Amino acid sequence: MDLKTQIQLLIDHAPRDGITPHLVSAIAPALIAIAKKLRHSQYYILQNSEESWVLTTLSNRANPGLEKRVIYAFPTIQDVSLISPAGLDPQMLAKIVPVTHILFQLVALEPVDSIVFLETPGQTTHTFEVQRSQLQNLLQQQIKQQQSGKQIPPNIA
Repeated sequence: MDLKTQIQLLIDHAPRDGITPHLVSAIAPALIAIAKKLRHSQYYILQNSEESWVLTTLSNRANPGLEKRVIYAFPTIQDVSLISPAGLDPQMLAKIVPVTHILFQLVALEPVDSIVFLETPGQTTHTFEVQRSQLQNLLQQQIKQQQSGKQIPPNIA
């Protein structure tokens, strides 16, 4: 599925509250720009039986008190069980998710620090990390640009 189709699906499935579809349209260029840096248009996300995305806490080896919470995005279904021991748990399910949807969800995932996209099937060495805080900042900038482009200049008359 191409990125424009993914964005259109986000817009089509957004709550009809008069705000969310416009918000998705406003941030779409930023979501697409990040998605284009990734190798795959969709990834597998490990979910538990309640369909919540599985969170992994990583500790810094040099500083064990330093932790970050990540969600892994796998390029193939085989990578889920090869790379993640949780992928072997029968209570877990790997669901394929369009990349722009993953990025959009990341903004709302409060306990998550990053999504780690595994880019090469069968390997853990080539990853692309998207930090939630950086994504939020980028999306806020995109919204400000959209809003400033629509303002009526004070000297229009």
